[in-house]
Amino acid sequence: MEEAGRLGVLSREERKALEKAKILRQEKERDTFRRVSKILRKSEADRTKDEQEMLQQCEDTVQEMKLRKSKRDVLKRKQEEVLDDPDELKRKVKLLSAAVREAKHMVIYTGAGISTAASIPDYRGPNGVWTLLQKGRIVSATDLSEAEPTLTHMCIAKLYEEKLVNHVVSQNCDGLHLRSGLPRHALSELHGNMYIEVCTICSSLREYIRLFDVTERTALHRHGTGRLCHKCKGELRDTIVHFGERGTLEQPLNWKGAEAAAQKADVILCLGSSLKVLKKYACLWCMSRPPNKRPKLYIVNLQWTPKDDLAALKIHGKCDDVLKLLMEELNLELPVYDKAKDPIFGMSTSLRTEEAESHSRKLIAPPKVSEVLNQDQESSEGSTSVLGGWFGRGCSKGRKKKR
Repeated sequence: MEEAGRLGVLSREERKALEKAKILRQEKERDTFRRVSKILRKSEADRTKDEQEMLQQCEDTVQEMKLRKSKRDVLKRKQEEVLDDPDELKRKVKLLSAAVREAKHMVIYTGAGISTAASIPDYRGPNGVWTLLQKGRIVSATDLSEAEPTLTHMCIAKLYEEKLVNHVVSQNCDGLHLRSGLPRHALSELHGNMYIEVCTICSSLREYIRLFDVTERTALHRHGTGRLCHKCKGELRDTIVHFGERGTLEQPLNWKGAEAAAQKADVILCLGSSLKVLKKYACLWCMSRPPNKRPKLYIVNLQWTPKDDLAALKIHGKCDDVLKLLMEELNLELPVYDKAKDPIFGMSTSLRTEEAESHSRKLIAPPKVSEVLNQDQESSEGSTSVLGGWFGRGCSKGRKKKR
């Protein structure tokens, strides 16, 4: 403010001179950074006497550049994927199985990493959506309706069935937990479900579970799907919580269930999540308690997470590999996804005749119907894969920015 006041009383020529001096100073600083950077890339033995003197004269610049490099190296290490060797993986899974057996109230937190085996990309992995966009690369199109519950999804449902898991909290919008057979009351989908649209006008929230991705027309702060409630005729909306939004729907987010489960938990198992978003939800971590009163934390992830230092055990492995070993340690049969028994078929609400053209997404269909649809698709021309609205809108926006 003081500087602005002084500039206000200066003449036009004086202001221009000050601006020019500022630009020249910035250019000189940039030039110094470039020259110092070039020198630092050389080994000490290859540096000339003049270059050594310049480094001594620009000590502050050298320290700043070393600090920046150190930060880049730390960030790079955090983004690297690490795999425990087979023997170490088995040893860690044995420890995890003991914790699962002893747990009185175990809660599982899941992220995008448990769905990569279903060909749904994660966000921060080497080939993740945000990683590719930051590099200016194009994110390939994926038809999310073709994804099916992975071995991890099915194992989690089995663990719940065996009363070894009490609740599942997921960041994923792909609906695969629901399709694995996990009961709704045992699931909190904090960021929504791509198969569910709701009416918020009716006095009690009215849900419509569909056999297709309902987010085709939706995006950040724009949630109307274009279809109408069968009772009040109000416009339906999707349930997706985008980055920068706050989820307020009771279902399928089920925040009450997530908070209640976290308060009772004595063991929390995190699967395939960077935890960069989940860590912000204080109610899920019981951090107000003394350390010895908090739930024991077990993390399965290939990359670093901000909760690693607090974990009783960190397993560097793929979720499917870890869950397969865990089921063996617990003497439980490996569950297999059977599309004919997918619970979504019994939960779904059919479109009315006038709504048949309200979307262009591929339908999930029972096996026999799928065969017929696949034959029709093969005979048709010009079919292209599509991106879900909750997933694709963000990708499109990111690509547009990079161009």
